[in-house]
Amino acid sequence: MTDGHRTGGPLRQGWRAIRLVVGFVVLAVGLAMLVLPGPAIVVIPMGLAILATEFVWARRLLERMKAGAQSIRSSLRDRAHRKGKN
Repeated sequence: MTDGHRTGGPLRQGWRAIRLVVGFVVLAVGLAMLVLPGPAIVVIPMGLAILATEFVWARRLLERMKAGAQSIRSSLRDRAHRKGKN
């Protein structure tokens, strides 16, 4: 007999399955928004954040997206600063 600690029990597995389905659905909707109207730039990271609770690949991709957003933000800030000095 198992004590339930190894798998986390049926309730925990149910919540995990729900997170996976919701995460992939949100990610798919975000990807569809790349060609359809909608805020893909917001929805895709939401889907990755949900999936990052279960998958390392999603966590890494989300971190890369955060780093890219920070880089863009910094570039825009520098550009605005240089424009203000001219």
